[in-house]
Amino acid sequence: MSTFPDYYQLLNIPNTATQNDIRQAYKRESLRTHPDRLANATPSEKQEATERFQAVADAYYMLSDPQRRKEYDILYASRSSTDRTNDPNASRSFFSQFAGMFGNGSAGATGTAAPQGQRPDAEGVFADVFDELLRPEVERHAPWWSWLGAACGGGIGFIIANVPGLMIGAYAGNRLGAVRDAKGKSVAAVFNELGHTQKAEILRALAMKVLGSAL
Repeated sequence: MSTFPDYYQLLNIPNTATQNDIRQAYKRESLRTHPDRLANATPSEKQEATERFQAVADAYYMLSDPQRRKEYDILYASRSSTDRTNDPNASRSFFSQFAGMFGNGSAGATGTAAPQGQRPDAEGVFADVFDELLRPEVERHAPWWSWLGAACGGGIGFIIANVPGLMIGAYAGNRLGAVRDAKGKSVAAVFNELGHTQKAEILRALAMKVLGSAL
């Protein structure tokens, strides 16, 4: 089997696609392949979805940066259509064989540059692309520090000034916790720490916003 990945085919776009086409295609395909939306998958099905999700991230990482895309296209043009494949395993082989020639490049549209010779972090790419839509969903599902701050502030306020102090302390603690929520961790880090059910709910919400369906 050929080990050359057809990243255009993985994203279901022509090789004449614009940068905006590539970004929209990544949004669509990453939502379809994200392993955390599979509620009752077997381990093998989850692994297969994870591999395809990573390959889709590889495709976006390579094509979203103009310089990386130019260098990839040189290799792409040197292969016949029968030599190219959308098999996710080909992307792993590609990075092990060719990634060093691309260098770090720029962060491109992903917002993150992968270490030289290594594949990009699929969850990091996902969070970068969906940051604007993902952030409010994550904050809605995981206001941990806000609630913790409210509880702690309320307790201290009650000790000092009974009920009025509890209300004032809870509000102040909640605001301080909200600041910690916003600045303490990246969206990707918080999303990755959520439970499977919460992740699935967020992915369904993103799918409705991006695709008009819950997948």
